[in-house]
Amino acid sequence: MACPASVAGRKVVASQVSAVNVERPVSPARQRPALLARAGAAVRAYVALTKPRIVELLLITAVPTLFLAYQGLPSLEVTVVVVLGGALAAGSANALNCYIDRDIDQIMGRTRRRPLATHTVSPRAALTFGVAIGVISVALFAATTNLLAAGLTLGAILYYVFIYTLLLKRHTAQSTLWGGICGAAPVLIAWAAATGTLSWAAAGLFAVVFFWQPPHFWALAIKYREDYRSAGIPMLPVVASVRRVLAESIVYSWLMVAVSLAVWPAAGAVYGVAALLLGAVFLYEVHRLFRQSGRADGEKLVTMRLFHLSVTYLTLLFVALAVGVFLH
Repeated sequence: MACPASVAGRKVVASQVSAVNVERPVSPARQRPALLARAGAAVRAYVALTKPRIVELLLITAVPTLFLAYQGLPSLEVTVVVVLGGALAAGSANALNCYIDRDIDQIMGRTRRRPLATHTVSPRAALTFGVAIGVISVALFAATTNLLAAGLTLGAILYYVFIYTLLLKRHTAQSTLWGGICGAAPVLIAWAAATGTLSWAAAGLFAVVFFWQPPHFWALAIKYREDYRSAGIPMLPVVASVRRVLAESIVYSWLMVAVSLAVWPAAGAVYGVAALLLGAVFLYEVHRLFRQSGRADGEKLVTMRLFHLSVTYLTLLFVALAVGVFLH
């Protein structure tokens, strides 16, 4: 008859063997959903670095510009290059902007969820990613279109990173105005990609987007000016009254509408009528807000309506450009 001690020992060994048998390796099939989820999260984080909404807005101006440059349907190959290369270039500039601004992005409520602020992507990875897609973009334009388009693309990326982000943004209230050079650059890049040259019509469309940017972004910055103030960014709405910001917005809005009408002879009647009507609506709204600022507390002004209107204005104006040229 076995002694109690030996029986107990056999039970312990049996339980250990059972435990070993239970802890089997997870099969690849069971691991796949978790791996796919992590990969999906990583892709979303890197896409977020590129600020896709800004990229989309830039392409809205670049593609219709091709219609005017070709005076009709543009080359499919050049269109694909402008869309892909333009998206990569804008994404590169935005990713590098996120890398540089990761300190202030953690402070501002509007940017606190960006990948670098939440440590979803490391600074080194963001820097590598931004440089890599920028190089690919410039190389793509150089290999498939011409050196002028490639040079303008490189210049736009470098300007946004070194002039706007590092120099202007943290030191001057006029950073939005001069940062508009980058926002308007896709128009010149698209024209150069199509023709290998630049023209007064391209310069006119560039000026439309350049003068559009201050009233567009200041409308947003008025809402988030406390964010910018806490981060030490001297955006115009931070250092000046709302009335002063809207007064300057009126000036740039008139300039925007004026240059949009100057493009009319090259772009046709459909574009001209759209520029006239859309410009009238835009000017009415910015003047309305200015009048309101004289009677109401600036803190209570609802300028997001102007912000959304500005996006609609630019989209419809450039859609009218493409449609008008196509019908002509």
